Amino acid sequence: MSSDSANSSSPQRQARDLRFFLTVPHPCSYLPGREATTLFLDPQEPPTPDVYDALTLLGFRRSGGNLYRPHCESCNACISVRIPVEDFTPSRTQRKLMNRNRDLTLRLRPTEFDEQHYALYARYIRMRHADGDMFPPSREQYRMFLTQAHPFAKLLEFRLGDQLIAVAATDLLGHGLSAIYTFFDPDPIFERRSLGAFAILSQVELARKRNLPHVYLGYWIRACQKMRYKHDYQPLEYLNGGRWQRVVPAAALT
Repeated sequence: MSSDSANSSSPQRQARDLRFFLTVPHPCSYLPGREATTLFLDPQEPPTPDVYDALTLLGFRRSGGNLYRPHCESCNACISVRIPVEDFTPSRTQRKLMNRNRDLTLRLRPTEFDEQHYALYARYIRMRHADGDMFPPSREQYRMFLTQAHPFAKLLEFRLGDQLIAVAATDLLGHGLSAIYTFFDPDPIFERRSLGAFAILSQVELARKRNLPHVYLGYWIRACQKMRYKHDYQPLEYLNGGRWQRVVPAAALT
């Protein structure tokens, strides 16, 4: 079942005259033993809202100032996915989670450097991702990743009273929100709140309030345990051969 939100040739036309570069093969971050290649928009080409909108429909993501997507010669395991906001109905577990977090205050802020945000980010990376590419955290790394002054970039704060307990970086596109990254307080007292999951549900609700049809979750890889949480948000749409559909692409099943 197809659910294209725009003429399928429109994104290709808007992206036709842009320049792109390929990285050299490097170890895949998600599938052990495999190499990956990444396609980047020319860093000298500013990611304007129109360009970003068009490339997102083609499966691109933003990291800092770069727009990219996987471009591996012998692997197509990375599948772009998005939540169709109008058709999304939270599961019983998700409804309980939303109710459990009703005491939190949410605030949308510009992507300005905030010392309190950075302290939470650094603690999160040290306690949850000490084996990842972003360890050890640094202010410069954080600035480049999450506080670049793009007109579409926002930071969604989650507070319990005055205490900052989570921040979700999200981009406001013409056809949806793009969930960029979420970091939260790793203290075990907050485990029952499932702050990462609640951040996605909050972005779905924010998109609904703004009449935006989709929330983009980045890439889903069937064989990657870290990606499986994305399948909890149903229905889910997959990018397959330039078209968004609600049927898992055959390539993802092999």
